[in-house]
Amino acid sequence: MPQPPRDRFDDVPRTGGRVGAHRAEQPGINGPVTLLWSAAIALVLIAAGIFISLVLMGRIDPFGTAAPAEPQQTQGVLAEVDTSYRVLILNATPQAGAVATVRKTLIDHGWQESDVLGNGGSTSEFPETTVFYVEKADEAAALGVAELLGGVKAEQSDHYAPLNVSGSPQLTVVIGMDRVETAEPSPGGGEETPAG
Repeated sequence: MPQPPRDRFDDVPRTGGRVGAHRAEQPGINGPVTLLWSAAIALVLIAAGIFISLVLMGRIDPFGTAAPAEPQQTQGVLAEVDTSYRVLILNATPQAGAVATVRKTLIDHGWQESDVLGNGGSTSEFPETTVFYVEKADEAAALGVAELLGGVKAEQSDHYAPLNVSGSPQLTVVIGMDRVETAEPSPGGGEETPAG
């Protein structure tokens, strides 16, 4: 077999060092650092995904453009001022005179004095003024009272139903701490409870 012709590479000395050492892992990058960076990037992506999901579902309004909820209308029920309902007013604040103020508001809007009762003897504070009604049919009247009192909350509950001894439909207004600054004490400093 003939020998191939010699060229300049035949004179290069052969060395016994590592071949491909330039492809070795860089000493500045190690496993724990890479793992921490991966975890940080994953957390940022998860947080961004949750935020975008909440915005798309309408739970978060990043620009504050959502219209405020109207307390006088709930799922198609319109507020109606119905003076045929008896109204029991309970003061769940430490301020005297709150019942008298709410009672006067209702009487000024057509309620008979004998149909608006008040009680100021509460030792526990209630955070938000609420009009409670028992039956779904009472919701429109409750929303009407809530609107007269400045757009307070109306809620269905039978918790105060045992307080109705008249047999007539009755709403219960619980005065909360949100009305402490706006309620004015009556001239005598006490609550008015009409004879009934």
